[in-house]
Amino acid sequence: MASRKAPGRFRSEAQEAEWWAKNQDYVAKRFEEAKVAGTLGRGSVSRLARQKVSAAGPSPTITIRIAENDLERARALAAKKGLRYQTYLKLLLHEALDRDERKVS
Repeated sequence: MASRKAPGRFRSEAQEAEWWAKNQDYVAKRFEEAKVAGTLGRGSVSRLARQKVSAAGPSPTITIRIAENDLERARALAAKKGLRYQTYLKLLLHEALDRDERKVS
């Protein structure tokens, strides 16, 4: 049976995924209510995301060549994680840079 209240803390990613899967109608209803009220994109998550972007400045646009097979793999893995592939690739790059910086230091 689906819960009718906002989620609290989750013990695991699996528990969180289960809650969101079971409560899709609740979440959709809350989005519709926010749309009607004109408050979409005005919550704390949206505000914090805008502050982070404005503090860091916009990301520059770059072009890199990636083997088609690697791009397909990235798209598939990103989809499994519920991410856009560009976001996933940026995450991978960030993690690799952090890891290499630790090795050099």
